[in-house]
Amino acid sequence: MRNAEPEYELRPIPFTEPWEYELHFPRDPRGPAVARTTLKAVLGAHGLGEFTDRAALLTSELTTNAVRHSLGPATVRLRWANPVLRVSVTDTCPLVPVLFGPVGADAEGGRGLFILDLLADDWGGCRLGEEVFGLGGKSVWFELVLGGGDRPPLGALVA
Repeated sequence: MRNAEPEYELRPIPFTEPWEYELHFPRDPRGPAVARTTLKAVLGAHGLGEFTDRAALLTSELTTNAVRHSLGPATVRLRWANPVLRVSVTDTCPLVPVLFGPVGADAEGGRGLFILDLLADDWGGCRLGEEVFGLGGKSVWFELVLGGGDRPPLGALVA
């Protein structure tokens, strides 16, 4: 006789229901590429392809900074609460970046926050206590709103 376990039909989470994914990665130059690939897979699986280009670029900026400027691991968290996608990157560096204004064409760095400010519907960051990774650190996040705002095309940022 077979064990009488109840059968449950496993159904995808409805589009309007919230969900969250989290990826932990070591301080490794491959981390940002892994984070982008994961983000693209999650957005595609949940039918949020509209966000893919902007979210991948912004996630790349934040994860690259995490690898460059912290001495430990990082975490990327994707959270959907219809109609908002929030992506946050947490690392062990306690310095929260600040946007000072547009960056000149001859600058060697500092474009990441400018791009974040241009393409995200909202963004911010905060310092974290020692409970994160046992070292302290920060979290920087951005939000994209479904069907939200008039944003410059990605090609306009290259010029």
